[in-house]
Amino acid sequence: MKYQRGVALSGLIFWGIVLVLVAVLGMKVAPTAIEYFKILKDSKAVVAQVGPDATVADVRKSFDKFAEIDMLEFSGNQLDISKDGGKIVIEFAYEKRIHLFWNVSLLIDYKGSTAE
Repeated sequence: MKYQRGVALSGLIFWGIVLVLVAVLGMKVAPTAIEYFKILKDSKAVVAQVGPDATVADVRKSFDKFAEIDMLEFSGNQLDISKDGGKIVIEFAYEKRIHLFWNVSLLIDYKGSTAE
């Protein structure tokens, strides 16, 4: 009995609750992070696809096609499109509010750019 070790029931319950809360938070945040990386991937694909002489409307239309394929709620109208040294640069920024429980929400600011 002197050298017995183990986990107390209270410790098991406490760490079980902590593990469940972290898992639920991860399951709510993961889809928004995946959406951000899809938007960034589609932006880079658009820059690679269109030529340097493409208009802003052409870039937005091309992005909308990629967004439709990836089923994104993000549209080409939310993009900031500019040229830097003859190269098209796409930048975007948006907020995502994730309801956690009761009146508690998590607000994440996503920002991305195709500039390297």
